[in-house]
Amino acid sequence: MVDEAEEDLTRKQRREQSRAQRKELEEAEAASAVRRTRLTRLGIVVAVVVVAIVIVLIATGGSKKSSIPTTASAKNQSVALVTSTVGGIPQNGNVLGDPNAPVTLVYFGDLECPICKEFTLEALPSIIQKQVRTGKLKIEYRSLETATREPEVFKTQQVAALAAGKQNKMWNFVETFYHEQGEEDTGYVTESYLQGLAQQVPGLNLATWTADRAEPALSNQITADAQTANALGFNGTPSFELGKSGQTPEKFEAGTFSEAAPYEAAIEKLAKS
Repeated sequence: MVDEAEEDLTRKQRREQSRAQRKELEEAEAASAVRRTRLTRLGIVVAVVVVAIVIVLIATGGSKKSSIPTTASAKNQSVALVTSTVGGIPQNGNVLGDPNAPVTLVYFGDLECPICKEFTLEALPSIIQKQVRTGKLKIEYRSLETATREPEVFKTQQVAALAAGKQNKMWNFVETFYHEQGEEDTGYVTESYLQGLAQQVPGLNLATWTADRAEPALSNQITADAQTANALGFNGTPSFELGKSGQTPEKFEAGTFSEAAPYEAAIEKLAKS
């Protein structure tokens, strides 16, 4: 019982720290925007707008609006975006990219984390296009509960992604989840929601996917990922390790989740070493 209480406390601490990190990041990005606009002729006007945005973000706790599609057209658009990002790239379980790629990026994420969504939709596409498609990099996705409020919901959604990985479709599922992520703390992750995501993954056998979700090995993988993250001292998502493939990776902090350049520079340096 003590271990369970400590585990619950750790989850609560991670959620609180994750939310605090998201708030700090949003405030820092807004402040940076204000400084940049001062260099323009309309700096004063734009600065006022940015300050207003910051006030709204703080008042709402930095929550992100829902992207859950409500029409077939919107769902088709998500499928097209995801296919353009990861289509044609080798997948093996939770790994995206050539298995012989010289560099590995380990990405710890929570599918309900808004900052993971920011990274996945803003910085990651360029990284995938320039480094993964060219065979320089493979990306390994691992699970770490930070934003998801309920541990069982977290396990269910992450296992659903891993089950898609049994058919080498995990990254399609993960990308679709982030593209269609709902508003934080609204309880949007239901069985119907997960089934809807699976139906949007091209070529996924739904019956097999449903059966695979019951495999204990997938739940065990979620636990193992959390233990690894805790050992590394990761408290928020996204968190990263980066290194030469086959060697022990090191913690990597790019200082941004919306710009690809720092990631790409580090990857290129390792690829050439």
